[in-house]
Amino acid sequence: MRSPALRHVLTHLITPLLMCIGMGLAYMGAFVTPEPNHLPVAVVGTAPKAKVFAQTVKDTAGDKLDVRTVAGRADAVRLLKSREVTGAYVPSAKAPELLVASAASDMGATAVEKVFTPVAAGEGVPLKVTDVAQPVADDPTGQGLFFLLIAVSIGSYASVAALGAAGAALAMRVRAVLALGVSAVVGGIGALLAGPVFHLAHHDLAGVWGMAWLYSAGILLIGVGLHTFLKRWTTLTMMVLFVMLNFTSSGGLFRPELQNGFFGTLHAFWNGAGFVEGVRSLLYFGNDGLARTVWTLVAWLLAGLAVTVIAALYEHTRCPQAAVALGTGRPRRDAGTETAREAEEEAEETVGV
Repeated sequence: MRSPALRHVLTHLITPLLMCIGMGLAYMGAFVTPEPNHLPVAVVGTAPKAKVFAQTVKDTAGDKLDVRTVAGRADAVRLLKSREVTGAYVPSAKAPELLVASAASDMGATAVEKVFTPVAAGEGVPLKVTDVAQPVADDPTGQGLFFLLIAVSIGSYASVAALGAAGAALAMRVRAVLALGVSAVVGGIGALLAGPVFHLAHHDLAGVWGMAWLYSAGILLIGVGLHTFLKRWTTLTMMVLFVMLNFTSSGGLFRPELQNGFFGTLHAFWNGAGFVEGVRSLLYFGNDGLARTVWTLVAWLLAGLAVTVIAALYEHTRCPQAAVALGTGRPRRDAGTETAREAEEEAEETVGV
């Protein structure tokens, strides 16, 4: 190609076009056709009739449902509040009841209602639906936490672009400290949005901030470290990790039981799922399962620290002449070259912001 300017523009277009493909595949693959996939439900009763009924439901649904029986209604409520089941059906010839916990997943509650409403209708009786864990009135669908995840994520990975381009002249340890500081601010913004602004969290606001800080710090440290190796491809990588794979597997809209196995598997250990499920545990389920989700976020934070350490060692060994003199803050390379490189990278990296 003869025109360097045209070649430069076409090269820059690769990133947004790949984002278009990736976002389409991820979002449409995860959200367009939700359907039960081993959705866990319970039938209350231990008598032979209840067991036969549970087996009939299982045989009819196939792989869509995982059906168990429990001894009593209290056991079903306990399983719902520990999020081990999505719904529990209490058979009755006169007044059958379906127990759900919509704070865990409004879509999940709707899915089990669609399963058991025809069952009750077949008996000629109406189905009573009881919600044992409702979200707050300010967030009736319980999906506000998903949009909180989006806000905190954007603040995090967009800051990576700024630290990567504008902060490239700083030593890695300085960039790491800035990342931790920025993540604390992002977490604070998230807590303000969840509390005073939109009233998603009526209690434990400090805990919400702590989880948002852990989540944001992991993203920022991973991004700052990866920028050393990926340069202008950092934003695309961050979008894949923390948007395409992250939002779709978080459980904020559809829990893994309503998705295919790929996103359901990611839900078990991805950081977005750790944040959403952790805040749900904190706000609605008496901290049940909170420790596991916190450890998930801590693991991602430790991964971020490891990436930044590796990047620091790489910069030190590969570019000793470009290192910042310890404690002096002198630039690592010619200012003109650095400025031009930063401008180019910033133009490309902020595409995803």
